[in-house]
Amino acid sequence: MPVAHFKQYGKSFEEKIFQCFLTDQKWSAQMTEMMTPEYFDVKYLRYLTERYFNYYLKYKAFPTLSLLITIVRDDLKEGADILLRDQIVDFLHRIKTNPDVGDLQFVKDKTLDFCRKQALRAALEKAVEMVSTDKYECVVDLMKDALAVGTPSSLGHDFFIDASARFETISRITCPTGLAHLDKKTVLNGGLGRGEIGVIIANTGVGKSHFLVHTGCEALRVGKNVIHYTFELSETAVGLRYDSNLTDVPSHEVIDRKDEVLKKYEGSDLGRLIIKSFPTGSASVMTLRNHIEKVLLKSFAPSLIIIDYADIMRSSRKYENLRHELKLIYEELRNLAMDMNIPIWTASQANRESANSSVVGLENMSEAYGKAMVADVVLSLSRKPIEKASGAGRLFIAKNRAGRDGILFPINLDTSRSKLVILEEDAEMSLNEIMSSDRDAMKGLLRSKWKEINEG
Repeated sequence: MPVAHFKQYGKSFEEKIFQCFLTDQKWSAQMTEMMTPEYFDVKYLRYLTERYFNYYLKYKAFPTLSLLITIVRDDLKEGADILLRDQIVDFLHRIKTNPDVGDLQFVKDKTLDFCRKQALRAALEKAVEMVSTDKYECVVDLMKDALAVGTPSSLGHDFFIDASARFETISRITCPTGLAHLDKKTVLNGGLGRGEIGVIIANTGVGKSHFLVHTGCEALRVGKNVIHYTFELSETAVGLRYDSNLTDVPSHEVIDRKDEVLKKYEGSDLGRLIIKSFPTGSASVMTLRNHIEKVLLKSFAPSLIIIDYADIMRSSRKYENLRHELKLIYEELRNLAMDMNIPIWTASQANRESANSSVVGLENMSEAYGKAMVADVVLSLSRKPIEKASGAGRLFIAKNRAGRDGILFPINLDTSRSKLVILEEDAEMSLNEIMSSDRDAMKGLLRSKWKEINEG
């Protein structure tokens, strides 16, 4: 049987297939049982594909781009094929310095479809041989195997056979919020975990963006890499907020104290931060996915993604009702978090009815309650107008798949440094306690106003 090639799609398509290998190792693992170097018409791509998958078969992990370059250099340092070496070096240099990954999902789908068809074609030809030799009983199994090629290898958790797996200690890799009362074992159990999505809900001007910067800074402090997407503020404006939090310099003084701020970063062990802005309503989840794939090729592996904020992203599909589009955006973000194995923090607007509420709950999520269904953790911030000057407010755990919820914390939010602190005194309060406290405060305010009127 003549070997089919990717040649029919063009050289650029073949190169993008290998870029898919480098940026999506889960997809590469899915391709191992049906991908063969001979499918590539381009010689240097055949060479790279063979080394890439041979490494996986031996070590059960794929090599990074840097390691692959080392492998190629060692293989060809004494070889006579100088042209092949130069082509490989040029290709790897191009995808590292100028990645063009806008359509990799299409390439993955097309490649998977091509390889499945080739596997089915080979099985059909072998089935003809079996029929001619009266091996009828083997044909059914052969075709079943061919149809199963390229599907996820795991059949799932067999409840009784795999029982011991349920009782093993699971290593949950998390990104801490830096708020001890939240990160403790009984609540978030270390922070937001990989593949999870956390949402902070609040009214306009209450502090959603400050909370997101706070969580990003805490991740940087423990050496994690962060990508912060902003759809309202500029990249430099968000950067100044990070400067303020990390150096403890008020945001309105950061520019004037530039030398002092930059000096504080010298010798620090902070993680890396990329801030990327998109115009409001212009970026979809696919836009973010393509950008993440680009930074991965630049040897930047994010440990946390922050999106400020998901409600003003563009949906990949248009509906008559906005709530359906918002729900789809959050579902796509959840898929992104799981595919990339990265935690995502974002924010959501609260409805107008919650503007003067002591506590903002799930029912106050604007436009689409379905957003709450998708999220793993939903926190809410509430600050009444009279509390803003003092920085007082409340942080409420509205939903939590990792531990306890329904807990309310009194907080102080320093918007000049994008810092949030849970007050130690009476750090954990019930809803009844906070409602009672609010009623007492309101009664006190009314008494004082009445006294002023009578004395006047």
